[in-house]
Amino acid sequence: MVVATRESRRSVFRRIAHQHVEWPEYDSTPLYDRSSLGGLESDVRVVSSVWFTHPDHNSLEQFVCELPLAYFRFEAHDCYESSTCYEMDTLFRVFVLKELHGWTHETPLVEYLDTYPELCERLELGTAPDQSTLWRTWNERFTRDLRETIQEAARLILIKAQNAGVAVPREPERTLPDRGDDATESDPDDQAILDEAGTVTKHVSRVVFPAFSLNRGEGCEIPENAYWGLQTYLGLRENLAANEGARSFIHESTRNRTPLGHGHRDQIRDLSIEQIREMYRQAVQQLINELAETEEFFRAGIVAIDITEDDPFTGDRTGHEDEIIGTKEKNDEYAYQWATVQLVGNAVPLVLDARPVRRGESRKEIVEDLLDSAEDLVHVDNVLMDREFDSQHILEMISQRGLSYVVPKRMQTSEKAQAKRLLQRDQDRYETDRKLHLGNNEWHETTLIYRQKEDSEHDDHRQYSVFMSNRGGGFLSEYGYRWEIESGYRSIKRFMAATTSTDFGLRFFYFAFACLLYSIWRAVDLLVQVELTGEYEHSPIVTADNTLTLLKKETGIG
Repeated sequence: MVVATRESRRSVFRRIAHQHVEWPEYDSTPLYDRSSLGGLESDVRVVSSVWFTHPDHNSLEQFVCELPLAYFRFEAHDCYESSTCYEMDTLFRVFVLKELHGWTHETPLVEYLDTYPELCERLELGTAPDQSTLWRTWNERFTRDLRETIQEAARLILIKAQNAGVAVPREPERTLPDRGDDATESDPDDQAILDEAGTVTKHVSRVVFPAFSLNRGEGCEIPENAYWGLQTYLGLRENLAANEGARSFIHESTRNRTPLGHGHRDQIRDLSIEQIREMYRQAVQQLINELAETEEFFRAGIVAIDITEDDPFTGDRTGHEDEIIGTKEKNDEYAYQWATVQLVGNAVPLVLDARPVRRGESRKEIVEDLLDSAEDLVHVDNVLMDREFDSQHILEMISQRGLSYVVPKRMQTSEKAQAKRLLQRDQDRYETDRKLHLGNNEWHETTLIYRQKEDSEHDDHRQYSVFMSNRGGGFLSEYGYRWEIESGYRSIKRFMAATTSTDFGLRFFYFAFACLLYSIWRAVDLLVQVELTGEYEHSPIVTADNTLTLLKKETGIG
């Protein structure tokens, strides 16, 4: 078995870091802990999506052995009370291997391990377990949730490996597994989903794209839709810049004339930030108008506001210091930053609005702007934000709008002292009212909720997270929805065209258009689900790639 080198491993995790992906997943929200299977599943997806793109990583067994698991707490999913000769993380890897091959029984797994002793050594098995030990592990030691996570992890690994051209032992399921025991033979098959998605995408694209306009005047030889077709095409390919993409687009398009890369960029550069935002809001309004015809859409009400960063900027930023403003990590890197407001919770996760972040803008100004857009489009009840928005003036503004909020608080001296007292009392949760000074003898009243993290690696106040809410602790569980905005950012950045340009408007347009493609995907998925099943499950049944492929046909490709 080929062993990954230190250099190849470093290359993979450097790429993950440069993509600004929150990894491991439990670090992305205070409500995640190190025993969350959902976080583990997401981590498998993130690492495998990059791992197999490295030229030296062409083995599934290699990935199974190298997948970082040291941070994960398997104890919560171990039904055995006493220790055994095999550790849970080792057994997790062994059964992922079994699922990768699609073996329904343990016997072929035992034979495989016996055949490859070097694999046993890499898995730290010592001697390979026998068939009965493996059967008991799967059926008696592992929880049902852990078994399902192993099956889903294997499916993700197969897909990511196959996408990268790595040989796989079996064809992975490209659709989501059955949605529990309620799944029936009437559930739509792949072809039905694709057929319906094609119909819906065709309709949605004809409704949405007219909101975008280049204001080029009459008599232009290249139709405007060709520009949106090229931009969608760029979103289909990772790290594809306009010049290279335009050359490929000529061959894949059915149009007689298509934009050249420099012409495409020149047209977009003529758009102001406000023009781009206005077109974006009009396009999302058209999406919402289509979704509003379904009962499922009106489960909306929770929005999440956050700021994301573009890839680190490595060129000369002279003259652009107010636009390429650094990173939230307070390191030596610089990057463009974009702020969004997105529907989360049970609602279809549309990005309602996006805007650039410039040096000197206050967080309050950004939140007000995005909430204005959101409330123009949908009914908002609750606002979720990260701790960088924990200013009392922001919270007061939200309350004045009649909205509730849940925001983590950065721990100051008093919060650290309170957390220490809670730790001494072995108390895992605590609520207290607090008045935050606004100035001029004015105060904002909020509730602080202290929550102890499960299996924290710290032995001091850092075992606790502190949240603020103007509706008490009953809303705290909703903060878990905020992770969806991070998940959305990953897809959005996957849809962005590559560029080294410092043009602020061009950069923002690429991000905003990627937000639109993401929102179209999620809207198409809702409409397809409602049409085929009569209800909406949050997990999509239409893939992002399918939607983009269908969109490119509607904008003149293929």
